[in-house]
Amino acid sequence: MSYTIGEVAKMFNLSISTLRFYDKEGLILNLERDSSGIRKFNDNNIETIRLIECLKKADMQIKDIKEFIHWVSLGDKTISKRREMFLRQKENVENKIRELEKTLAMINFKCWYYEKALEDHTEDKVKNIPIDKLPEDIKIFYNKAHS
Repeated sequence: MSYTIGEVAKMFNLSISTLRFYDKEGLILNLERDSSGIRKFNDNNIETIRLIECLKKADMQIKDIKEFIHWVSLGDKTISKRREMFLRQKENVENKIRELEKTLAMINFKCWYYEKALEDHTEDKVKNIPIDKLPEDIKIFYNKAHS
């Protein structure tokens, strides 16, 4: 299957200039062009873009993604390096998830807090509840947010 740059941009919700940048930076290996020089993306190119977007969401820098793509171009002798890179990214994402879970716990606690304050028409009661007297599910949020 072959895709135009516009189709790929829509597929990934990316700008055409971003895809051109990826191409210019050498991130998309074996990108073909038709006789007029128009980029034609194949399924392998699509999978590469999917991976680039995944790595960007994992906070990987373009220069590091470029290095990974270079390793791919070198073949099997870089499999170990690529695996190590993904193990590091996995650890980074797991840390990010833990941070977000802590953030979500604080938000959940504050949602409960303000619901309670609205019920009571004041914060006075809710802000003076000792931690050990909080409802169990709310205590879990509180403790996680403050760990």
